[in-house]
Amino acid sequence: MFVRSEVKSKIDSIWNKFWSGGIANPLNAIEQITALIFLKLLNENDNKAILQSSFTGEKYVSLFENDKMAKWDNFKDLDSETMLNTVRDTAFPFIKKYNEGTEFNKSLKDLAFIITKPSLLSETVEGIEQIFNILEEDEEGFMDSLGDMYEYLLSEISSSGKNGQFRTPRHIIQFITALVNPQIGEKVFDPSCGTAGFLVSAYSHMLKPYTEKGGKLGANLTDSKLWDKLSNETFYGNDSDISMIRISMMNMMLHDISNPHIKQADTLSKSYNEKDMYQCVLANPPFKGSIDKEDQNENFSITSTKTELLFLDLIERVLDIGGRCGVIIPDGVLFGSSNAHKTLRKNLLERNELKAVISMPSGVFKPYAGVSTAVLVFVKGGKTDKVWFYDMEADGYSLDDKRNKIEANDIPDILEQYSKKDSEGYKNTKKHFFVDIKDIKDNDYDLSINRYKTIEYEEVEYAPTEEILAEIESLSSEINSDLRELKILI
Repeated sequence: MFVRSEVKSKIDSIWNKFWSGGIANPLNAIEQITALIFLKLLNENDNKAILQSSFTGEKYVSLFENDKMAKWDNFKDLDSETMLNTVRDTAFPFIKKYNEGTEFNKSLKDLAFIITKPSLLSETVEGIEQIFNILEEDEEGFMDSLGDMYEYLLSEISSSGKNGQFRTPRHIIQFITALVNPQIGEKVFDPSCGTAGFLVSAYSHMLKPYTEKGGKLGANLTDSKLWDKLSNETFYGNDSDISMIRISMMNMMLHDISNPHIKQADTLSKSYNEKDMYQCVLANPPFKGSIDKEDQNENFSITSTKTELLFLDLIERVLDIGGRCGVIIPDGVLFGSSNAHKTLRKNLLERNELKAVISMPSGVFKPYAGVSTAVLVFVKGGKTDKVWFYDMEADGYSLDDKRNKIEANDIPDILEQYSKKDSEGYKNTKKHFFVDIKDIKDNDYDLSINRYKTIEYEEVEYAPTEEILAEIESLSSEINSDLRELKILI
């Protein structure tokens, strides 16, 4: 993600204004800013369509034909009091009617306009206007830059701590996406999508083979049905929080995905019954949560109320046969001794092909959480003959609360070794190695890397026994001599 410093400065300024303007909850602030960004984007798209129709002679009816004052260009220069009234009474209701019948439209039904200070709105509108002007100058492409800008805006969510939510670091998301390698034509699902970071990453990953220098899509994608499939039949997500649904919807749309399938749903509840649906699942489900037994789905293969176990069981259920998963789990899932823990690991190994267990250092989610985690990569169906382990010690950032960028980084090596692990020349090392399924079964299906790591003992050479005894005698004589001198002084 590359965001120009002047854009970052303006986003930071908007955040500060919301804070001082009485909207301190980052989720509430992002909802309001997101809606305004969307209004600005609709305005730009409408202007382009009007300009294009003037050249082609084709008839075009403005999006704002029946709600002219909802258009950004028509309210941006109003005095602050009139602007507030216009945005509240005309522009926000317009957004809530946009694309009726779509998942995006459904997510906006209860969106409320909560800005009460005219100066806060006018300053935010001015800031967004300036940001768009800067982004339009970017050589990398406007939509790419707009998406990166929004990702930077979303980084503030991590400080909210709402319901234990914190964003998965973007480089970790990209790393897991590369391991799973989603392709156009496959359905990608995140059962607890948050801000849609994994779905955006999957989209970017899929575009790489079709992207020319300068961020422009190659003819192979724009001139085929692939783009339609990518935009309408590829990305699926659920979250129980409607605020996160709105934000994730906007995140996808600002990355040029016009029809993401993101719904408000509790995927662990009785009301959710999907199975054998998706070719790829990318997820970082909530840790340390629990669900009410009365509302728990009856299709789980384990008996537990722990969300970190239930989500993993759910993922296996919703994957299609041959579907691939990359999921972050807390370390306890790997070695927990309860019946649910053991049954889950047994199912994972015996009903699927567990490809990799990648242990991550405990500082990856700092400063918001210090829990030790691992990444599991598996394919639904088949069987596991051996499991590949990797001991990640560094992810390119310091493991303290500051998380400053550092040189040490195992991620490139993990991706390289993962691609080579099934080749003829692969060799186990202290850092990455295979473990046979028999050894894992003998260890009660324990998947913690420390159970299988080879401990190398360094041989220490000691002096002969006679020399050691002579040194002890010499030291003893010195001590006795010192004691005698001390007694004389006394």
